[in-house]
Amino acid sequence: MDMKKRLSLELRHRSPSEVKELVLDNCRSSEGKIEGITEEFANLERLSLINVGLTSVAELPKLQKLKKLELSDNRISGGLEVLAERLVNLTHLNLSGNKFKDISTLEPLVRATFNEDSSPTKGEKRKRDGEDDEDDDDDD
Repeated sequence: MDMKKRLSLELRHRSPSEVKELVLDNCRSSEGKIEGITEEFANLERLSLINVGLTSVAELPKLQKLKKLELSDNRISGGLEVLAERLVNLTHLNLSGNKFKDISTLEPLVRATFNEDSSPTKGEKRKRDGEDDEDDDDDD
């Protein structure tokens, strides 16, 4: 089944703005691109496109509320800067089983500040107080 047809079935007579989760796994992308998903899916929080034959994520629209994106088992080999630019609240991304030739392809994701507010500051350690030392003795 192609992606556009599957998308219309998944909508089940709902408008795109009503959809919070969309699973299009194992359907087919006719040109290796994301098809039918537009900025109208403004409330989409979870999107799964596992094994759909994607070679590019360039057609992915800006989805402000998207938190989880599953893109495993596709043929994506680059162009990941789009994810950093358009998915500002992303907290979970699965890219396993794609066609990345080397680790430098993931560089745009390293520089991205996906959901910066929820991540701890690098290098920051929890301060210990006197009570922590006492608790350690009890464990022995």
